[in-house]
Amino acid sequence: MRNPKIKTFFTEKQVCTKNITEKSSSRSPQKPSLLIKRLKQNGYIKMLEIEEKFEPVSKKDFLIAHTEEYVHNVLQKKGNYDSNMLEWSQELVNSLHYTTASLYHAKKYAIQNPETVCFAPVSGMHHAQPGRGQGFCTFSGQVISAIKIYEEFGKSCAYFDLDGHFGNSIEDTRDFNPTLDLAIPVGCNINPDDQNDYYVAEFETGLAHIKEQILANKVHYVVFAHGADSHAEDDLIGQCDTEHWVLCAEIFANWVNEVSAEMGGKPLPVILALFGGYRKDNYNAVLDLHTKSLLTCSNIICGNNFEDNFVIPARPKK
Repeated sequence: MRNPKIKTFFTEKQVCTKNITEKSSSRSPQKPSLLIKRLKQNGYIKMLEIEEKFEPVSKKDFLIAHTEEYVHNVLQKKGNYDSNMLEWSQELVNSLHYTTASLYHAKKYAIQNPETVCFAPVSGMHHAQPGRGQGFCTFSGQVISAIKIYEEFGKSCAYFDLDGHFGNSIEDTRDFNPTLDLAIPVGCNINPDDQNDYYVAEFETGLAHIKEQILANKVHYVVFAHGADSHAEDDLIGQCDTEHWVLCAEIFANWVNEVSAEMGGKPLPVILALFGGYRKDNYNAVLDLHTKSLLTCSNIICGNNFEDNFVIPARPKK
């Protein structure tokens, strides 16, 4: 039996608002807080059990995936500190310790309590490279958290990265820290591409591959990062119309139940994340996509019956 509540690792400390709306092209540093507020507004916050008290990661943890020079530059506003394309502030620096921590603690809890789906409302990770940031991403929290989990528990993971852009951070860090090949085995960073039916088909191929790895005891938990920028109306890219975008969440959730059944009824540890999404004209469109994905996973995996008639309003770009 699954826990009906999605354990959510969220604190306002993982949010940065300073200079983001005015001087940044991405609202990702604000997104965790904006989504929680949107869920409250729409009456869906009850599907979450929010854990606010968790320890931040340290500077030493950042060095798992990044050079000492680059980490120093970001923390001290020197050198290539702005390679993440975000406006620097001490508030942003402080939040970075908690965004990575949110994902790490969500993974840790899911491994120790596999009956509970966990949620890290984070983005801004999957383009960061060992020596620089990129594409609104500063530190590779997915790499850092995966290696920490592997070193502590000996557990390996697979990523279903349905962001609109290829998550290069994992592949770019393999040479920098070879332990990553154990924490996220080669071939376990699934990034579907193409359009609509072809996108879904590619995703299903990735799911089939990871299922084989799980049943062979080579992968022990999965992260589903359903980026909103893979939606066709996003400002930056968009591979799927609304029907196909939501279908991916449904397929993933049903796949989780199928794999768990084939594991002898043992629940597969599952972590949900946000990743990208950009709409300058109406950011609520991004938040509503994330809401729909969460509702889908809650209903199908956790056995709930929240209003699955929640419709993402049609908001064509102006």
